[in-house]
Amino acid sequence: MFLDVSCLLLFWMSLHHVFGFGLKAGHLLWRLCCWIVSVVSMNWFINGGILETKAGMLGDGGKMWLKCLEKVSGNSCKIHHLYYQYIGSMRIRKTWWRKLLVAWIVGWIAVSVWIFWYMSSQAFEKRKETLASMCDERARMLQDQFNVSMNHVQAMSILISTFHHGKNPSAIDQRTFARYTERTAFERPLTSGVAYAVRVLHSEREQFENQQGWTIKRMDTFEQSPVQKDDSVAEALEPSPIQEEYAPVIFAQDTVAHVVSLDMLSGTEDRENVLRARASGKGVLTAPFRLLKTNRLGVILTFAVYKTDLPSNAMPSERIQATDGYIGGIFDIESLVEKLLQQLASKQTILVNVYDITNQSHPISMYGSNVSDDGLEHVSALNFGDPFRKHEMRCRFKQKPPWPWLAITTSIGILVIVLLIGYIFHATMNRIAKVEDDCHKMEELKKRAEAADVAKSQFLATVSHEIRTPMNGVLGMLQMLMDTELDATQQDYVRTAQDSGKALVSLINEVLDQAKIESGKIELEAMQFDLRAIMDEVLALFSGKAHEKGVELAVYVSDGVPEIVIGDPGRFRQIITNLMGNSIKFTKKGHIFLTVHLVEEVMDSIDVETESSSQNTLSGLPVADGSRSWVGFKIFNPEGSSHTPSPSSSDLVNIIVSVEDTGEGIPLEAQPRVFTPFMQVDPSISRKYGGTGIGLSISKCLVGLMNGEIGFVSIPDIGSTFTFTAVFSNGCCNSNDSKPQKQRLKNQSNTMSSRFQGMTALVVDPKPVRAKVSRYQIQRLGIHVELVLDLNQGLSSISNENKAVNMVFVEQEVWDRDSSISALFIYKLQQIDPVTKLFLLGNSLSSSRTNTATSGFYTPSVITKPLKASMLSASLQRAMGGNKGNPCNGEHPSLSLRNLLAGRKILIVDDNKVNLIVAAAALKKYGADVVCADSGQKAIKLLKPPHKFDACFMDIQMPEMDGFEATRIIRDMESNGHIPILAMTADVIQATYEECQRCGMDGYVSKPFEAEQLYQEVSRFLQPTSSVNL
Repeated sequence: MFLDVSCLLLFWMSLHHVFGFGLKAGHLLWRLCCWIVSVVSMNWFINGGILETKAGMLGDGGKMWLKCLEKVSGNSCKIHHLYYQYIGSMRIRKTWWRKLLVAWIVGWIAVSVWIFWYMSSQAFEKRKETLASMCDERARMLQDQFNVSMNHVQAMSILISTFHHGKNPSAIDQRTFARYTERTAFERPLTSGVAYAVRVLHSEREQFENQQGWTIKRMDTFEQSPVQKDDSVAEALEPSPIQEEYAPVIFAQDTVAHVVSLDMLSGTEDRENVLRARASGKGVLTAPFRLLKTNRLGVILTFAVYKTDLPSNAMPSERIQATDGYIGGIFDIESLVEKLLQQLASKQTILVNVYDITNQSHPISMYGSNVSDDGLEHVSALNFGDPFRKHEMRCRFKQKPPWPWLAITTSIGILVIVLLIGYIFHATMNRIAKVEDDCHKMEELKKRAEAADVAKSQFLATVSHEIRTPMNGVLGMLQMLMDTELDATQQDYVRTAQDSGKALVSLINEVLDQAKIESGKIELEAMQFDLRAIMDEVLALFSGKAHEKGVELAVYVSDGVPEIVIGDPGRFRQIITNLMGNSIKFTKKGHIFLTVHLVEEVMDSIDVETESSSQNTLSGLPVADGSRSWVGFKIFNPEGSSHTPSPSSSDLVNIIVSVEDTGEGIPLEAQPRVFTPFMQVDPSISRKYGGTGIGLSISKCLVGLMNGEIGFVSIPDIGSTFTFTAVFSNGCCNSNDSKPQKQRLKNQSNTMSSRFQGMTALVVDPKPVRAKVSRYQIQRLGIHVELVLDLNQGLSSISNENKAVNMVFVEQEVWDRDSSISALFIYKLQQIDPVTKLFLLGNSLSSSRTNTATSGFYTPSVITKPLKASMLSASLQRAMGGNKGNPCNGEHPSLSLRNLLAGRKILIVDDNKVNLIVAAAALKKYGADVVCADSGQKAIKLLKPPHKFDACFMDIQMPEMDGFEATRIIRDMESNGHIPILAMTADVIQATYEECQRCGMDGYVSKPFEAEQLYQEVSRFLQPTSSVNL
């Protein structure tokens, strides 16, 4: 019951919340509609003069429509005014809430009444079920006990048939019968007496009377005076009249001995029962009547006694002929029911009435009274074995039903709670009114703050453009100056100026990225790129600083990582650059090791991170256990199902990247704030190493955008390991996307590996991790690699006739260990296979040359670390007599740009003259025919079809007409051809790829031009020329 009430209460509370929300939503919608109507009507009124002029042209129908519109607009204004004057005012709003509160209370009063009625009805039903259960129980017990007594009476009929009629002389007399019935009375708890009447024919009457010593008496004379004081008066009764047969009682229990000699067939009721009993062979009951002497209501159960040879399926006529006598059991119903009720006394007593309902219109009451204060009644059927007579038991409670205190207290309690809620609601609404006023003030402050934020973003965009624009000129002019003839000192000065300018541009980019992160406007691109090429670029970026510090730098990418993935290569490179830059900055000795694996490999317990043992690291120095850096990642936690990679999704690539160093480490107290923007470990760090302290913060945000996580582990004076995960799409699966770009990436990889395909190399290195890195880089060229620990093992492997070793790579540490062994190795190598090439892998080129000079007649080639596939390819080609003119790293984009741009007619549009000069010089450097325009209008005139331009580089921010608008007009003018238009911009916030596509541009390049980015964009639209003069 309480559960139902609580559920109901929760339902009404939920309904209240929904109703309140509906009122709020309706209020807002009404205000919006009123505002729209007011604005429209205001425009109608402002332009009234124009409308009047047009009305004259429209005629009478137009004037009528205008009048209707004026009325609608005027009424809308009035409604709007009335709403804000009445409904929208605080006073009317309070009136509405008060009406709602009154409706709430009235509604809950009705609910309380309903709950009271419901619980009362439930109590009434329970009381009714209790009465039914008690009544059915009493009826069942009375019926069961009656059946027991009836069975014993029937058993006595068999006894008489056997021992009285079956014996000659009879074994039973009145005394024996009386003693037997008295001693077995407990087996018949409901009978007050048992008697047996024998069947006597008229022809046998005289002989029977002489034998018994008494005359057969009439039964109806005895019924007229049923209450007798003395048993002997039965002798004064009249003899039974002459009839065909008689049924005088010969045996009787002492309690009913006064019925001896009475003829049962002479009584009306008894005669009918006797005749039915002998014809049916079953027990039959009389109608309720007053018993002789006791004058109490009772019934007689009669069974016929048959001859023993009567078959069970005898016909009624056969049964009549076989009848020997009749045995009857007398039941005192009133006393029997009273005994039964005394046995079932309970706390809540009931009144029991027993009725004979053979005659439905006039039922005969056998027991009970009709006095009761409770109108509730239950009827239970009784079956005493006689199908002709029907009986039932009617039960009622003696006392009136108690007050439904549970229903009363529950309904009153709910009503009290509702009143308390109403009071709280009233107080809350008053509080809400005050809070709304405060909210209006806060909205105003929020609008001001948002306006300030927009102003800040616009300021950053403007400042970035204004700073990058002159920096574009500075860097461009410095690059042009580098192309002139300069001596070594001048080149050093120019190079230093370029590095300073690039550092300033990098700082600007970091600050703008942080601004993007704070405003939530940073987005990622989705394009195909070679992840291993990104790693090579990062190596090339930091190799110079690593050589200066004497720090070993290495990269390892697992074979399971796809060659081509889809994502944002710039942001991915930015994350790794930030982590590698910090490692280079704080590492003075040892190594920096960059690894890339699939997350599935780590989850399958593959050895990803190096152990802390000095024998199993890149440089031999101890490192922080990298596995602790990703312990808290959700992707490795079974509960983090949202980030768990699905094996079935083959187009997703989950990678894990680790940067391990042997630097200074991070103090324990500073580790919690590592990813906090503009926070340094120590203020002296900024003075000693420089930096703004936002690189890691930006990296964490970018990792989150890549659906990854980032973490670290650091031990002071040992080193640090930073690890992050990222989710990319598999570029190999998306075969229909960017096919030219994918083919170009594959061609670059195949060009390096085609020449060395099928060759075998031997790497001599005692350190497993370093040897694994060397094998990874060499295998990228298609070369099969074998690893040995020292030179002796190397000679044994080369001496094997079944193996053909084309080249041997020896670690500088092994080579410098013993010069005599090194010289002996060269000597034996020349004897075994003079064609085999020997290479040394060293961190410093000068030290390698010094040591190799002592080796005598043969000087091996030296390859300086860090190893890269492109550098290895060039070194192997030079050593093995390949193409001498193969371009080195950094020259390939320039040569490719010359192939693409030579002889092309290109239009450059920029309002800044310095930028025009720089951009024109950069493109002319690669052989392009350049035409300049300083405004969007001139560009539209030059690109008006027909024209002979192959491409257009257009600035975005220009006065009068910006690049977006100019591009839209040019696209509208195009009919057949399509000229590639690339955006030139220094605004890294607004110049996104989506905005360029929206206005019809084909791509964008940032200022100042860089050969690699310029080549990537131009190669999408222009094909290489047939002949180029280098």
